[in-house]
Amino acid sequence: MLIGVPTEVKVHEYRVGLTPGSARELTAHGHGVLVQSGAGAGIGASDADYQAAGAKIAANAAEVFARAEMVVKVKEPQAAERAMLRPGQVLFTYLHLAPDPDQTADLVASGAICIAYETVTGPTGGLPLLAPMSEVAGRLAVQAGARCLERSAGGKGVLLGGVAGVAPARVVILGAGVVGTNAAQMAVGTGAQVVVMDRSIDALRRIDAMLGARAMTVFSTAEAIEREVLAADLVISGVLIPGASAPRLITRELVRRMRPGSVIVDVAIDQGGATEGARPTTHADPTYVIDGVVHYMVANMPGAVPRTSTYALNNATLPYALALANRGWRDALIADPGLRAGLNVAEGRITNEPVARSLGLDYTPPERVLGME
Repeated sequence: MLIGVPTEVKVHEYRVGLTPGSARELTAHGHGVLVQSGAGAGIGASDADYQAAGAKIAANAAEVFARAEMVVKVKEPQAAERAMLRPGQVLFTYLHLAPDPDQTADLVASGAICIAYETVTGPTGGLPLLAPMSEVAGRLAVQAGARCLERSAGGKGVLLGGVAGVAPARVVILGAGVVGTNAAQMAVGTGAQVVVMDRSIDALRRIDAMLGARAMTVFSTAEAIEREVLAADLVISGVLIPGASAPRLITRELVRRMRPGSVIVDVAIDQGGATEGARPTTHADPTYVIDGVVHYMVANMPGAVPRTSTYALNNATLPYALALANRGWRDALIADPGLRAGLNVAEGRITNEPVARSLGLDYTPPERVLGME
């Protein structure tokens, strides 16, 4: 199979779909790899590095999309990229379709086979291809929140850890999953007061066992969310429903009542976000202020640390890319129900039920597309 790797074109996105090491692994299995010139520059990988790994270099994205049987990316294809997809071509990347009807319509129209990292499931039901970026985003959320709390960024001018004789900031983390766990670890490391909220008692027990008295755990109810958000200096939301739009936990009314200069970092903004009325931002213009509250809503947070993010992501995605290349997409998806859960759009049909439900569109089970029914 010929695997294509285009340069990412989302604003300030420096990650790349394959590292040179991953390219070498694919070529060692007899596959071809075609990398757009300069695609790896953001992680410090040159065209020569890819050539040494056995890859070929393409002059532009059009060549990659025209020749590749499978395109491996990081972020969702932008409009110009979607226009280059063709029927039967495999697209393997993050998609986040639930809040994006335009992208969904284009992918359906393309006839391509679109497999989303964020809905691939592991043997125990986790999200193995989302987890590495959730780890990065959870840790970055604390760094971003700390910057936004600075007065020059519109914040109230609070240092997360405080100093002797001055109270530290109060950080409230919604969700005790991968994002929340990593955010909590970073936040307690700064010396902040940390509150972690979740509806899963088991998740809260895990946080309690990990962090002990350094973090307070609170069972998440509407009343508890209101109380803790209103007392917070920094709110980090990492709540996610796989494939579907994120639940709205922070209402506009609640934002209006928050302390002036407080900060919301919504890590799930690429799935619509848990903050009512929030809109995605970019690394070039990451924040906006509503009712005196700073909103940090960057949809590709891990892109700020592309080298760390790309290598962490490839550690997780490479086995799946190899399976797709070695067996072909149909046989690979039939053999692996976890990978099959990643199929979001195929041959003009939506094959992920939460995506279809979120957008009010028809759903076709992936087993039907694969001829398993």
